[in-house]
Amino acid sequence: MGSDAEAELLARCRRGDAAAWDELFDRHYAAAGRFIFQLGHDFTREDTEEICQEVFLSVIKNLESFNGQSQFQTWLFRIAANKARDYRERQHAAKRGGGQTPLSLQAEDPENGLTLDPPSVAPGPDALLINAERSGLVQQALEQLGEPCREIVELRYFGDLSYDEISRSLDLNVKTVSSRLSKCLDRLEEIARKVFSGEKSAAFPSNL
Repeated sequence: MGSDAEAELLARCRRGDAAAWDELFDRHYAAAGRFIFQLGHDFTREDTEEICQEVFLSVIKNLESFNGQSQFQTWLFRIAANKARDYRERQHAAKRGGGQTPLSLQAEDPENGLTLDPPSVAPGPDALLINAERSGLVQQALEQLGEPCREIVELRYFGDLSYDEISRSLDLNVKTVSSRLSKCLDRLEEIARKVFSGEKSAAFPSNL
């Protein structure tokens, strides 16, 4: 969708055009869902759906604050990253407080009555467990990375945004984006090395 067409769509949304809101959701809901799902190795489909709903409620409430300096999707992803982080913190707080019922892999889907049936080409349970553990460790490393490093890494590798898109979103020139991302990846690698080896690492300062 071209920038002019998107600007017109957003203008219609601001005027309260219900059809425009439907079109905006249709265009961006799936991308936001993929972005959120990648951010959380332990997010279920239901988690992702709930976070998506929070994201778009925030979009509805705060669209007037979107100034168009970045692409709408970039702004949307920044909201999604914050909402996903808030949701994970609530999950962790709930687990510490107990009262959560674990989901069985043999549980039936209430929508169709079917149990989970992974295809035979999928990795075995041991490989799935290892991948989940590694994803969890990567998430721990990202959480220790701190802002603005975490934001630029998430936009680049989870949001799949180009350097140009990131530069517009963060109001940085492209060379600064490249330099900062390189430094942030070096820091992430150092933190990840400690996390994977079982060491604790303090969060790095965010003032790059």
